[in-house]
Amino acid sequence: MPPPKDVVKIAIQMVGAIPQLIELQQSKPLASVLKDVCDAWSLPNAERYALQYADGRQTYITESNRRDIKNGSILRLTTSPDQEAQRLYTGIQSKNVDVKTHSLKKLAGLSQDVTFAQEFISRNGLKQIYSIVEEGNDTGEMLAHTLKAFTELMEHDFVSWENLSTVFIKKIVSYVNMNAVDASIQQLSLSILENMVPTSRLLFELVKKEVTLDRLLTHLQATNAELQLKAMALLIALLLSATDAERREMMDYLREKNLRQFIHKNIIHSSEPLGDEMAHYLYVLQSVSLNLCEHRMKTSMDPYSQEQRDLLQSLRQTAFESESEVPTGSFSTERRRSLCAKEFRKLGFMNNSNPAEDLRRAPPGLLALDNMVYFSRNTPNAYSRDHFFEELFCICIQLVNKTWKEMRATQEDFDKVMQVVREQITRTLSLKPTSLELFKTRVNALNYSEILKLRQTERLHQEETLAVPVLELREKLKPELLELIRQQRLLHLCEGTLFRKISSRRRQDKLWYCRLSPNHKVLHYGDVEEGVQSPPIESLPEKIPVADMKMLLVGKECPHTKEKSSGKQNKDVLELAFSIVHDMEEYCLNFIAPTRYEFCLWTDGLNVLLGKEMTSERTQTDLDVLLSMELKLRLLDLENVSIPDNPPPVPKPPSNLNFCYDFSHAEQ
Repeated sequence: MPPPKDVVKIAIQMVGAIPQLIELQQSKPLASVLKDVCDAWSLPNAERYALQYADGRQTYITESNRRDIKNGSILRLTTSPDQEAQRLYTGIQSKNVDVKTHSLKKLAGLSQDVTFAQEFISRNGLKQIYSIVEEGNDTGEMLAHTLKAFTELMEHDFVSWENLSTVFIKKIVSYVNMNAVDASIQQLSLSILENMVPTSRLLFELVKKEVTLDRLLTHLQATNAELQLKAMALLIALLLSATDAERREMMDYLREKNLRQFIHKNIIHSSEPLGDEMAHYLYVLQSVSLNLCEHRMKTSMDPYSQEQRDLLQSLRQTAFESESEVPTGSFSTERRRSLCAKEFRKLGFMNNSNPAEDLRRAPPGLLALDNMVYFSRNTPNAYSRDHFFEELFCICIQLVNKTWKEMRATQEDFDKVMQVVREQITRTLSLKPTSLELFKTRVNALNYSEILKLRQTERLHQEETLAVPVLELREKLKPELLELIRQQRLLHLCEGTLFRKISSRRRQDKLWYCRLSPNHKVLHYGDVEEGVQSPPIESLPEKIPVADMKMLLVGKECPHTKEKSSGKQNKDVLELAFSIVHDMEEYCLNFIAPTRYEFCLWTDGLNVLLGKEMTSERTQTDLDVLLSMELKLRLLDLENVSIPDNPPPVPKPPSNLNFCYDFSHAEQ
């Protein structure tokens, strides 16, 4: 018979003794178990002993982790944590170098165990560690064991990093900055500083001042992969703890020092394979670099900024400088405006009479202007290795032109072209090209005809894999997921959105806010001041009961867009306009959504409140994503199992039913 669930069969070892095979009762106190084990070996003072795993793990068995012991585990009897902590605390203060070094080595191993670490720290053991580092001049094995023990003890978070003295920190920094020091000591020192930086602003500033970026770049060029890893970890910690201004300054300096070349040569293409941890740090570094563009991406163009207007005009002048001639005569100003509008239209601007309006939308905001200016000023053949994002933009904008010609597109096909370009870029990035040149070669090879072939192949493959039962499951999941989308839309309306008022002549700076009440019964709205992001419902004086809402109008149907339907410059307004008809069609609340995304969410949410279907393109996109994810989750257990199109046949009925129980005979 198998042993009860609260009993595990284990072996216990001790040096110089025959192992004991026992049945460990998990309900029995650990002190009683140790007493029985010590009695079997005639050992007095059982309280001085403890159990550890015999497979090299220096983890003490305690009441809290004893349930992890499995049948067949091998444990060993050893000195208890408090006794061992006291012994090593005395050993690291020994005048004998060998005893001290051996004690520090064992301390480094045992400090991984939380029970031992607590005992050692409670004896003020960290103070002795500080003394060894601050007062010693050793840079060999003893120091390595000391730093390792310190690192393991601090991992348990019993002591704050802010308690460290400036003398101790500068000593650790000195090991990082030394040239003639063992690599293992530098690795441990870098790791200590990495853990220290995020804990407080003071420690961040101290480490940033003492460990220069040039020193970290030196370590990144080392042949020791572990040293490179720890240096990169500290660099990432400094970048993540810095303010936006500090982060931008650091990244600008690293760009000037050709950080990308160091990474490309010494890490990505080194003899050592790229490990998961280093790959993660490189990903974070790339994210930090790209996130520096976020501010410009979220900043709309200011038509009153002379600097931004000059940059916009430089795009036209660079493109048409050889063609442009300043017209003369009485109509020179009008002719000049006409010529400029014509040239901006050739560059692809929608509002060619006022191209700044095309850049008012954020994102992409001023980031789009920055990249276009960079592209206009730098020929594609003159690459600068220190402007990766801008160079990538140059490749992609040329890809847009190439794909546009391949698709024989017109202005109305802009969105379709951008979808194909997005697919070309994402498919190429999924191949993980190792350089910009390789990315450029591969993305240009993936032309429009290749995209069509890939789409057709994937569509056929998808149709083959979606068996009839899977399609039926997909249909059953739709109502549930549509309800999830409805709830998300209503939640978005409850959070509210900031809208800009539109006059009959031009865009105005006046803002108003609209949000749905948490019980979904009232729409609250009202004017707000510039800079207000999410005003409370109480501050919005106007309201419309949802019960009084009669109809939703969009686009040209809206009363506030009927006079604007003729002009090309109002195309964006038409696409973002919607109105709520209420009070028996006597009054309309008119909206111009700030983005297409907001338009979709608001029109969907209002349709939900009206009891109608959600009709925006965003609904189908969200539904497809959710269906795909849910299907994958439901079919995880059926991976690599073929699903038949038809159910298995029903077996034939038995020749007789004599095996059935006859209740009539039972009653008799």
